[in-house]
Amino acid sequence: MPIARHTTPPSLPELERIATEELERIPEELRRHLGTVVLRIEEFPDADTEDEMELDSPFDLLGLYRGVALPYQSVLDVRTGPDMIFLYRRAILDYWCETSQDLRAVVRHVLIHEIGHHFGFSDDDMERIERE
Repeated sequence: MPIARHTTPPSLPELERIATEELERIPEELRRHLGTVVLRIEEFPDADTEDEMELDSPFDLLGLYRGVALPYQSVLDVRTGPDMIFLYRRAILDYWCETSQDLRAVVRHVLIHEIGHHFGFSDDDMERIERE
């Protein structure tokens, strides 16, 4: 269900619900290998992430994958935490307003991009999957 451009912006819990619903719509070729990737919705990236990514503004980052991409994982590695996908609510809402795109489409696009990083996919791979 599309979300109108000029409605009240969704809260963190509402955006999490939208993201969870869109995650269920991601092609099975991606979902079946996600395993225990954790999805987190936050207002903005934290200060360390802003510094690490050399952001000019916290609005510059819509989402982020944190973890070890599947091609680089080994059973011999000691994992200190789960792989995580972060979606940044305020940046996503800002992008949504600027582009007039459907909010669900924006969330889905960011999810696919970050899931792609989990798999070590190229941008071309991610664009093909998103078109499907």
